[in-house]
Amino acid sequence: MHRNSVADLRLQELAKSRRAFLARGSKTVRCPQCLLGVSNCICAERPEVSSRSAFVFIMYHGEVFKPSNTGRLIADVVADNYAYQWQRTVHDPELLALLQDERYAPIVVFPHQYAEPERCIHSPAQLPAVQQDKIPLFVMLDGTWREAKKMFRSPYLQTLPVLGIQPEKGSEYQLREAAHLHQLCTAEVGVEVLKLAEDHAAAQALADYFAVFRERYLAGKANINEKPQRQMSTLFGAEYDGR
Repeated sequence: MHRNSVADLRLQELAKSRRAFLARGSKTVRCPQCLLGVSNCICAERPEVSSRSAFVFIMYHGEVFKPSNTGRLIADVVADNYAYQWQRTVHDPELLALLQDERYAPIVVFPHQYAEPERCIHSPAQLPAVQQDKIPLFVMLDGTWREAKKMFRSPYLQTLPVLGIQPEKGSEYQLREAAHLHQLCTAEVGVEVLKLAEDHAAAQALADYFAVFRERYLAGKANINEKPQRQMSTLFGAEYDGR
């Protein structure tokens, strides 16, 4: 079983925290790996699949602690994964080095309307670096839509190509309340990105794994009668509404 960088980052942030992160359902006894209630644990469902893609998650403050975060599902499926805590004025040297790593072709996943036209791509295959067999490294800005827009303005991302997606259907997330019907969660965006990279086995494995996660999470919420949070944690907002 490969490492899950999002889970590792959570442990690092927990070690630095001076107080517990409390949210609805905080009294639930959770699996330390998948963060679902122990009776709904999905660890045994974790797929094993080869992938020719890599992901780096830049996570807004507090996001890594949320049991409803789905970035960790991508890290469970795609073995080549990294995660870092975003800070506005301090930039992690390991993250900066990763974005310069010669093995990779880094690509920010974000709506095209927020990027200069010359930066926008519709497929990783458009990049000469990918054509030369470098591994596409998808940069995922993990937080609410408002938070993601802040992270997108980080100076170390400003020269990177930007990949937009066009979802064919609305989100099936339903774990947190979304402002718009077609808003996608991080795992759903990951599925679409893997399809664009023609990494079809990994895309299908992630889609199936997300379906299990969603079913078990909702079952757990029904048991403790949780109410939806007011804002969904997602990479994209209304801009990805399929229109």
